Amino acid sequence: MKVEEKLKEILVNNVYVETPMDEIGRDDSLRDVLGVDSIGFVELKEQIESSFSVTIEDDEFTPENFRTIATIEALIARLQVS
Repeated sequence: MKVEEKLKEILVNNVYVETPMDEIGRDDSLRDVLGVDSIGFVELKEQIESSFSVTIEDDEFTPENFRTIATIEALIARLQVS
């Protein structure tokens, strides 16, 4: 499964975003378009760490890195390389 698809699955199944997976865009704002709140972002972080075997440090858990699926994909790619 592609990273993008797994992230959409996490958003719908674990963060409880109401938008159907096939309607979530890579550049949709997780907060403004999809309605993810602070608790949702914490859950998303934990699910990403578990699903992709990465550790997201506090200094990486920023709005810039968690703005969209595309920014999260870039973060995961950086973490998997290091």
